[in-house]
Amino acid sequence: MIKILIIEDEPGVQITLEDRLTSEGYQVVVREDGIQGEEEAAKDFYDLILLDIMLPGRDGFAVCRNLRDRNILTPILMLTARNTDLDTIIGLRQGADDYLAKPFDMGVLLARIEALLRRSSLNEKGKDSSCQGIFNFGQFTLNTIRGSLMAGSREISLHTKEFRLLEFFLTNPDELLSRDRILDEVWGYGSETTTRTVDVHIAKLRQKLNESEKPVHIQTIRGRGYRFQR
Repeated sequence: MIKILIIEDEPGVQITLEDRLTSEGYQVVVREDGIQGEEEAAKDFYDLILLDIMLPGRDGFAVCRNLRDRNILTPILMLTARNTDLDTIIGLRQGADDYLAKPFDMGVLLARIEALLRRSSLNEKGKDSSCQGIFNFGQFTLNTIRGSLMAGSREISLHTKEFRLLEFFLTNPDELLSRDRILDEVWGYGSETTTRTVDVHIAKLRQKLNESEKPVHIQTIRGRGYRFQR
């Protein structure tokens, strides 16, 4: 059974989410503050996390960042009453996979959940069928089984979307990839995220590869998109 962790402090939202997701056949666990939620996400396996931003104890941004820093790659859908572009950017930069503003339509939420679970399942199947799941480029090694990026003996911390973005580039080397295609493949079809998010994540990825000034592997094709060169 698919397990979903809800980290939400509003009792009404808690009950609504728990009742509906349970009726849809999901196994649901609820935690009502950031510290408890982070501890629960770290100690047990979950297929998906619904994470509120405004939480007592520790806010959702910090929880998301801490989980990614601990290499916990569970898909995270952030929920918030603050519908601003800045919150969206901050959440995505901390490693969130999607973002939904309150009040939201339950049908939309369920569709987002299904899309995240579907992409996560496809990624796992792809990892199992890949040639050992190891990609070498330059001084780097991406291991999709372990979920790690190494530069020699040093591990480089990647947020979930950065990892998936790099994996997508490595499975499509030397191919011109438009921003729209990257958005569809990495963030999912129908995502409300803009192509500007692709540029932001690529800039962060280049920084971690120490290629901000002179990109070596992720090449910009002006007006058309990007191309990855090993």
